[in-house]
Amino acid sequence: MSSATHDEKGRPLVAVTGLGVVTSLGQGKDDNWAALTSGRSGLKTITRFPVENLRTTVAGAIDFLKIDDMCAPALTEKLAVLAGEEALAQAGLPTSGAFPGPLFIAVPPVELEWKQRLALFEAGQSGEGWRRMLDGARHGDWSGMHRQFSFAGIEERVADHFGTTGAPISLTTACASGATSIQLGVEAIRRGDCDAVLCLAADGSVHPETVVRFSLLSALTAQNDPPEKASKPFSKNRDGFVVAEGGGAFVLESVERARARGAEVLAVVKGCGEQADDFHRTRSKPDGSSIIGVFREALKDADLTIHDIDYVNAHGTATPENDKMEYLALAAVFEDALPSIPVSSNKSMIGHTITAAGAVEAVFSVLSLRTGRLPPTINYDEPDPTIPLDVVPNVARDVPIRTVMSNSFGFGGQNVALILAAEPS
Repeated sequence: MSSATHDEKGRPLVAVTGLGVVTSLGQGKDDNWAALTSGRSGLKTITRFPVENLRTTVAGAIDFLKIDDMCAPALTEKLAVLAGEEALAQAGLPTSGAFPGPLFIAVPPVELEWKQRLALFEAGQSGEGWRRMLDGARHGDWSGMHRQFSFAGIEERVADHFGTTGAPISLTTACASGATSIQLGVEAIRRGDCDAVLCLAADGSVHPETVVRFSLLSALTAQNDPPEKASKPFSKNRDGFVVAEGGGAFVLESVERARARGAEVLAVVKGCGEQADDFHRTRSKPDGSSIIGVFREALKDADLTIHDIDYVNAHGTATPENDKMEYLALAAVFEDALPSIPVSSNKSMIGHTITAAGAVEAVFSVLSLRTGRLPPTINYDEPDPTIPLDVVPNVARDVPIRTVMSNSFGFGGQNVALILAAEPS
């Protein structure tokens, strides 16, 4: 084992010492990895609310968790806590109350569901709403209403649960949010602000408002039957993504700290690339310049070349434009090396977990590094001839790898790529 604790640029090497994940495939790394590598889909017909007259009726909803008030903020908080506890347990750290560093947490933007809106209206009509507001003002305690109606405050409650230090950083960069939380954690350790960080991302937002809004943007698939076939990344017959829920967690530490306390280094975060795209609220620039820039920035940050990347865990949403743009950017950067680099999209099985996607898929990227098994892209039955990638089709592939690039592109133009690698040997 190498004794190196700093990278080629003299910065502290950042170790991954704990991972946690929850998706529609199940709770925890073991269940998720077994399902993912066997090609099992977690996508199902929506039963949480009526879907009559909706163009899209399938989602990756997490319905196996039962909480008192199944609203999006409460479920999002639950997913963050479950993923975080699993990651901390693997890292050999207390699972509550005493984390030795700050929290970076990605949560969805504030969104009040119609069920809760109507409840507020009915409470106002009966006078109950005024009573609750007056009670909150009298006692200075709005926690009950916040937990039910607002994502704002999740970071404070999660920080209190885990006992993180300083003010928690809550962020949202749309579909890149989970990767952004990891990027910010890496940068904090590199700057010397701390030796350990907890990076979380969660999204429990499968509700009518989400489905209707994404459908109006023509972003969702209309291929609902059977639901497990709905998500078709990189396929010729793809027509949109499937909205889903999930949570992902990373415990990051300096390699020096991790080794000093005897923690297992699961992987190292070698590089991060991030660029914004101001072209359109949902579309990428036609020339792909910001995504190309992200890939090049990540490689430069990691001090690696295109020939050092063994595997790409693609953003791969299954929307016609996104998949094509991701391929064109990969081709522009990796050139002749691209045909020999296998590519997967986890979204074919778990759907698009939106805010959580970057963290959830980075967890799976580390598991690929650890096991040498690449999850398949299921439903890849009609390859798109204009996207000649080495897509891992339908069945997992066993290939020893040492580096993975995990991609995340967000509506509104925030794009992030993470390069994860096996510990130096």
